[in-house]
Amino acid sequence: MLPEHPVVAIIGTGSMGGVYAGLFAEAGISVIAIDTWAEHIAVIQDKGLRLSGVSGDRIISGITASTDITAAKDADLFIIATKAAGVEAAASAIAAMLKPSQLILTIQNGLGAAERISAYMSVDQVLLGVAEGFGASIVEAGHIHHNNMRQIRIGEINGGISQRLTTIETLWQKAGFKATAFADINQLIWEKYICNVMLSAPCTVFDCNVGELFAHPEWKAIAIGAMLEAYYLGKAKGIAFSFDDPVAYATAFAEGMPKANPSMRLDHMARRRSEIDAINGMVPDLGRQMNMPTPYNQVLTAEVRRREDAF
Repeated sequence: MLPEHPVVAIIGTGSMGGVYAGLFAEAGISVIAIDTWAEHIAVIQDKGLRLSGVSGDRIISGITASTDITAAKDADLFIIATKAAGVEAAASAIAAMLKPSQLILTIQNGLGAAERISAYMSVDQVLLGVAEGFGASIVEAGHIHHNNMRQIRIGEINGGISQRLTTIETLWQKAGFKATAFADINQLIWEKYICNVMLSAPCTVFDCNVGELFAHPEWKAIAIGAMLEAYYLGKAKGIAFSFDDPVAYATAFAEGMPKANPSMRLDHMARRRSEIDAINGMVPDLGRQMNMPTPYNQVLTAEVRRREDAF
C-alpha cells in the first residue's frame, strides 16, 4: 500500500516520463525525476520542467531531479518510464535499494519488461502499465511536448484487482490522467503490442507516417502481415483478445492517428537506436520458441537493425 501522500520517482524522464513527472508534480504529488541526460536534469532542477501541448504550455517547478538513482531511494512508488533497453539498468539499481513497502510500476512499449525486471528481483512488488495515445516528444533539454493523453492502463502481473492497484489508479487520476485498473493487463499489453508491431518497423523502413503507410497498398499489406504474425503468437500463448477481427481492430487504431510517427521512426530520424528488440524483434524470437513462422517481422527487424548499425 502507498501512504496518503506518496513520493513518486520517475525513472527515465524523457518524453513519456516527462509528461508523468510534470502532471504528477502539478497535482501536488512529490516527484523525483531520474534520468541519465545531465543537461535535461540540470534544467529541470534549476528552472523547472516545461510541459507543452494538449495540456497547455507552462513551466512546472518543485520537481527534485537527479542523475543519481539513489536520490530516489526513499520513494514509495518507482515508475520505470525508460525505453525497453533501459529497463534492466533501472531494475538492477532499484533492486539494490528496494524496501518491502515500495512498489514498482513499469510502462514500456513492446513485450518483456517484467521478464527483464525478474532477472534482478522478485516481481511481487511490480505492476505493469500501458500508455496509449500521448504523442510525447522531447523538444530540448527541460522541455517535453505531448499531443494527447488518451489512456493509462495498469494491472497486476498475475491478474486480478488488488487494493494496491486501485490505490495507484487513484493516484494517476488525481494527476489528471485517464487511468484505469484492469484485471487482465496482459490482454491490453498485447492489444497495444500488435498495433506497435504493425506501425513501428514498417513506418521506419518505408520512412513514412501512419497515414502514408496505409495510403500505399503494398506497404499496408506488409504492415498488416507483420501485425497478424504477432496476433497469432498471442493467440497461441492464450491471450484473451477482446476482438475477433485483428485487421479491423488494428486498422481502426491506425486510422485514428494518420499524422502520427511511431517512436521508432523518430529514433531513426535522430539517428538513435530504437526499441526494435522489444517490438518487431520480439516476434521472430517468440516464433522460434513456438515453432511458428514470422517472415514479415524477420525481414523488417533485420532491415531496422542494419540501419542502426550505421548510426
